[in-house]
Amino acid sequence: MEIVTAGHLCLDIIPKWGTGSLEAIQPGKLVVLDGVAFATGGAVSNTGISLKRLGLSPILIGRVGDDHLGEIVRRIYAEEGVAAQHLVVCPGATTSYTIVLNPPESDRAFLHYPGTNDQFSPDDVDFSALPQGLFHFGYPPLMAQMYKERGSLLVELFQKAKSAGMVTSLDMAMPDPNSPAGRAPWREILRAVLPYVDVFLPSIDELMYMLGRSRAATNLAAVEEAAAAVLEMGTAVVGIKLGDQGLYLETSPRAGALFGQGWAERQLMAPCFRVDVQGTTGAGDATIAGFLAALAEGRGPEETLTLAVAVGAHCVEALSATAGIPHLGQVEGRIEAGWPRRPVALQSSGWQTGKKQLLVGPRDMEG
Repeated sequence: MEIVTAGHLCLDIIPKWGTGSLEAIQPGKLVVLDGVAFATGGAVSNTGISLKRLGLSPILIGRVGDDHLGEIVRRIYAEEGVAAQHLVVCPGATTSYTIVLNPPESDRAFLHYPGTNDQFSPDDVDFSALPQGLFHFGYPPLMAQMYKERGSLLVELFQKAKSAGMVTSLDMAMPDPNSPAGRAPWREILRAVLPYVDVFLPSIDELMYMLGRSRAATNLAAVEEAAAAVLEMGTAVVGIKLGDQGLYLETSPRAGALFGQGWAERQLMAPCFRVDVQGTTGAGDATIAGFLAALAEGRGPEETLTLAVAVGAHCVEALSATAGIPHLGQVEGRIEAGWPRRPVALQSSGWQTGKKQLLVGPRDMEG
């Protein structure tokens, strides 16, 4: 399958830190940096360029302004060999940007301007001009038109994608709880859109927030409950990103009709691979790129999960979102060479170690 990545697109401006943490940023205090890096960010760029570096030829769809930031975005796409003919250039508008604060001694923080993303609509995607394949959409919580009116335009977009014969995939982002996006009725939005979503790929924090669950997922039982909730809403495959704990997968019977019988009623978890972490920007998007690449090649769930966390591991070995992503063949070679995994702290009863160092859940039909 060919892959289309659409949705949130921005320019990441990444100051290079030497030492220190975010606590060093104080009113009236100077923080000396080692330079700056520019990288395209957002789901469109992070997932799309990762797919290109893996050896695929994705189609990227997003909105930019006709400003200097938009020019930098298009220049980076040209350097990466990514076709930009489906970008929507908005005259007089400001391209979305994110200042990524990623010091070595702190978790990252973001200063984000939504820009042209806030006006994204289903009209920006001409499905008649796209090949039938896999349609991946990312970050609706950072795109105002996608969550207004209970997500009606997000639902319309996915209805159009399914009518065009696409296999559909959805990624999320964590909204500011005090913003209009944070106050949107996300559980209702999920219930409306997930019947048209074949593969749902949120992080555990995003999912817990959108389901209205205040507690963090401290064990696999909580993750299982969240996965069951969205499968009941209609999606066929849910892959939940668990940060340094790995990637959780659960599927419905419908997944077998979409991707082969080996995908039906599966429950698996892939621990992360051991790496020297340089930066975590784009790690979730890179993990999704590995997942989608494997799906496009018709891989089974075990291989798909393994490749997903492996691509995510390569991502965090570099500062920017895509610089560390190699060709898919190199990723597979490192796995086959015995790349060690990280231990999993999340525990739940009934889970066992299965093939490819994956954990197999009690509801897995092949475990």
